[in-house]
Amino acid sequence: MPLSADETRDNLNALTGRLGREKSVLTRLDAYYEGTQRLEQMGIAVPPQLARFTTMVNWPRVTADSLNQRCGVRGFRLPGQTGTDGDLADVWQANDLDEESQQAHLDALVFGRSYAAVGTRHPDEPDADLPLVTVESPLCMTHDVDPRTRRVTRALRKVRSGDVELATLYLPDETIWLERSPRTRGWEEKDRDDHQLGVVPVVPLVNRPRLGNRYGVSEIADVISLTDAACRALTDAQLATEALAVPQKYVLGAAEKDFVDPQGRPVTKWESYFGAVWTLMNEKATVGSFPAADLKNFETIVNHYANLVSGVSGLPTRFYGQYTTNPPSEGSIVADETRLIQNAYRVHVQAGGFWESVMRLCMRLVYGEWDPDLKRMETLWRSPETPTRAQQADAVQKLATTVINGVPLVPLEMARESLGWSEADLARARELDDSGLERDPVMRATRALRDTTTAPAGDQPAVTA
Repeated sequence: MPLSADETRDNLNALTGRLGREKSVLTRLDAYYEGTQRLEQMGIAVPPQLARFTTMVNWPRVTADSLNQRCGVRGFRLPGQTGTDGDLADVWQANDLDEESQQAHLDALVFGRSYAAVGTRHPDEPDADLPLVTVESPLCMTHDVDPRTRRVTRALRKVRSGDVELATLYLPDETIWLERSPRTRGWEEKDRDDHQLGVVPVVPLVNRPRLGNRYGVSEIADVISLTDAACRALTDAQLATEALAVPQKYVLGAAEKDFVDPQGRPVTKWESYFGAVWTLMNEKATVGSFPAADLKNFETIVNHYANLVSGVSGLPTRFYGQYTTNPPSEGSIVADETRLIQNAYRVHVQAGGFWESVMRLCMRLVYGEWDPDLKRMETLWRSPETPTRAQQADAVQKLATTVINGVPLVPLEMARESLGWSEADLARARELDDSGLERDPVMRATRALRDTTTAPAGDQPAVTA
């Protein structure tokens, strides 16, 4: 049954209130990721004359980007399939989700969550027969969760276009579009889609959910206070460099009349400091300089903060600019990146369930019913590890050439997948394999022998004398 105007207004007001309460926290996280936070926000009063010395270090962006770079979706596989599913791949490509998925992952890492909304396209749009998937930021979207089922009960998206506010209210059986402007009194309903899906067509991607917090935690939350401390130290270092890094000079026993040009005119203090003081003709005058300040303590404290950030983020210290004299060895790189790789696998698990839910919604719109086989869908990810191409190829070759009881440990197709080949690359390789079989009788005989060897006992061809 469609919602009444009062019910629509109540849902809209409740979610608008939640969106407003979250705004300040999310805006602060956004400022730290973009590196636009100000020292005044950190509790430092900077005089206007010294504002140009303020220094920001963008460790929050390094933290989020380094993890996001290791979270790339390759596709989806259904039970009984050897490659990625074609229908799901069509939806993925039609919505530019190769690019959009990276933004969804990044916003989830920065803000603690992001969203994907699923709907239908206008008949005049390209790919009108495919569902529309839009990735949304928590800056403009929020949702409520049923504490028992953990499912989304309602969601709201609000954006502004000039002086017009646009809102989309997502509910289990309908989606409502509303508009508000200075020319109208409150919100006006513009359109309604009674889709009768039974579920809200919005899926949240939540980073680090907990039993008591289903709305996620920002990946950069632990880095912020240490970033503030490093910014304070670097700003102090800037001021100290300006005032103390250059040795201060002094003159004893000289009078103002000693600092004149060849025409006898007094020179400026700046000219005296850099020139006249060294050509002083007064024999009674003494010129010297104080030792320069050692600013090593600033480097030490910033390095200390970088080590602390590395500890809470799981990233190697070299990601934060801390390098040793010798470049890191292969073994040290593997050891350094252990926590980073495990964090990436954690994101894969959470984001994999997110994308599978999105794809199930899309297929529901395509087929008109829920497909039970889609519950066993698997998200395929690019490897988050960092071996060289030679190392990766060597490892795959060893697996593919290992034979146990006459059967290869890893089939050829799986070996190619382990190399990170795309579905297009795999399809082209299969075509080349087939064309090679047609031309080469030795390859045909080898393939037939392998198929005979690996076939179950009941499928062995009969042998006649």
